[in-house]
Amino acid sequence: MQERLVLDSQITAIILLDTQFQICYVNASAEHLLGQSANPLEHTLLQEHITHSSLDLSKISTVLQSGQSFTDNEVTLVFDQRHALVELSATPVPSQNNELQILLELRAIGQQKKISQELYQHAQQQAAKELVRGLAHEIKNPLGGLRGAAQLLEKELVNPELREFTGIIIEQADRLRNLVDRLLGPQRPGQHEMHNVHSALEKVRQLLTLDLPANIEIERDYDPSIPDFEMDHEQLQQAFLNIAQNAIQALKTEGGKVTISTRTAHQVTIAGKRYRLAAEVKITDNGPGIPTELLDTLFYPMVTGRKGGTGLGLSIAQNLINQHKGKIECASWPGHTEFTIHLPLRR
Repeated sequence: MQERLVLDSQITAIILLDTQFQICYVNASAEHLLGQSANPLEHTLLQEHITHSSLDLSKISTVLQSGQSFTDNEVTLVFDQRHALVELSATPVPSQNNELQILLELRAIGQQKKISQELYQHAQQQAAKELVRGLAHEIKNPLGGLRGAAQLLEKELVNPELREFTGIIIEQADRLRNLVDRLLGPQRPGQHEMHNVHSALEKVRQLLTLDLPANIEIERDYDPSIPDFEMDHEQLQQAFLNIAQNAIQALKTEGGKVTISTRTAHQVTIAGKRYRLAAEVKITDNGPGIPTELLDTLFYPMVTGRKGGTGLGLSIAQNLINQHKGKIECASWPGHTEFTIHLPLRR
């Protein structure tokens, strides 16, 4: 009884499993993590409650053969569309009848990870911007000279067939210049005026439905209580459109649903600053998910998991959201990808 009181007072989620992964005991923190009380959890299999795990759960059973503890510092677990980032430890322990059991310890690290990831992404984004600006300068100067030389040459050519080749040079120089400009992102400061976030989202929905595949559905779930705030309507519209278009691209093969939802969020930290109130926009799809290896570099320029993609859409979206003092976060696993945008309303 005393041992159970000690375990129940722990902030770490503790789950005791038998050799078949049947749950023998959960403490109060584990009940909170799994979203269920102890009675319906005990004597059921752990796998029944986990819809996705970034860790192959069969690895946990190796502690029974080796007799040594096993730890993974970062595991994503999904319980009925709720996800948690945890540090997982598995330890073999003897039961009362001397049979081995598995003691699972799950320590939530999501909040710390978010804060460190946000700071890291901000630093990396600034470094990437400086690198791209430097490259852009080095590329645009010779491109301008190349285009000018092609225009002068075109005037001197009498044969129309030869002018076709100079036209190709000018056309391709313009294409590369446009690509460099897109890499640099918006260069003008936003024209901020009072608008409602739903007007930007509705414009995005209208644009998407113009060419929406028949096997894809767009669903809205808006909170009408979100107040107007100062924004550049066009820039936010572009940011939301880039994210939503990625969701539709992910669904094109198998079909599915994109959900656009809005809520108010309280006590949100953005770039180290605390805001009492923020608008929360979520763009969610039920597609295949983003490959794990891309998640940490998702917002970098030229990073894409799609064949033929430029890798600029999310980078530009993040830049536009940053100009509104907001932030973007992404959570993804098979069957669920969720982009969450927070835009501050009140300090």
